[in-house]
Amino acid sequence: MDFGRLITAMVTPMDEQLQVNWSAVEPLIDYLIDEQQSDALVINGTTGESPTLTEAEKLKLIEIAVKHAKGRAKIIAGTGSNDTAHTIHFSREVEKLGVDALLVVAPYYNRPSQEGLYQHFKAVSEAVSTPVILYNVPSRTSVNISAETTIRLSRLPNIVATKDCTSTDQLTVTLSGVAEGFTVYSGDDSMTLPALAIGCHGIISVASHVIGKEMKAMIQHYLNGETAEAALLNRKLHPVFTGLFTAPSPAPVKHALKVKGIDVGGVRLPLVKLNESEAQFVESLLK
Repeated sequence: MDFGRLITAMVTPMDEQLQVNWSAVEPLIDYLIDEQQSDALVINGTTGESPTLTEAEKLKLIEIAVKHAKGRAKIIAGTGSNDTAHTIHFSREVEKLGVDALLVVAPYYNRPSQEGLYQHFKAVSEAVSTPVILYNVPSRTSVNISAETTIRLSRLPNIVATKDCTSTDQLTVTLSGVAEGFTVYSGDDSMTLPALAIGCHGIISVASHVIGKEMKAMIQHYLNGETAEAALLNRKLHPVFTGLFTAPSPAPVKHALKVKGIDVGGVRLPLVKLNESEAQFVESLLK
């Protein structure tokens, strides 16, 4: 299933008291779709500070996004947790809001086996009719959905894609075996061009908050066969791809947005805002 080439994992705007700044949500959605050319938005992903949002906040954010996007971009909602029963419960609640897909992260902390991962995702996919996108991010979950498990899950009718933050080696094995029509996205900005080169469909991105237009141009150059132009853009954008992760995300990208005149506030504990040197570094990236 095609959710576009460039998907932005949207930050959650906060006010000075670190409550969700509801008045800033719709302008941010417009900015990401109209100015940064996002094909789809992930609401309540890690970049949206999902670990520290309440369930009520998540549902309200998703509802606003679906209504305000009005089909201009696909809306993908993060609904995963490390508890299969709760993931099913929340996915069913989110499904009522009319999202285009559910992004379900690998269960974190309890570190299931590959069979446990398979059964978890199978149970979730069977509990909803909305398409499910796997989310494999071992650096955060301490568990890797192996290529073989992803291939196995791709055979299930309601699991349609994966966001995979592993290596080109694992992605290559995954791509060689997944079911026809199953879509593979990289979740690592600096891997955007290499991932396209090995056959991935696109990127679920953080950097696209501030360089989405440039990333879209790089992707289009590659698709047009203009590989030298794509490679040149990749080299220019690479410092931003990596620089936005020099402190725990999404603090750097939230500061970058502020520099661009889009104030989305700070981050909730246990994350903290950038210190002075970190802020100066992010500012230097945008120059």
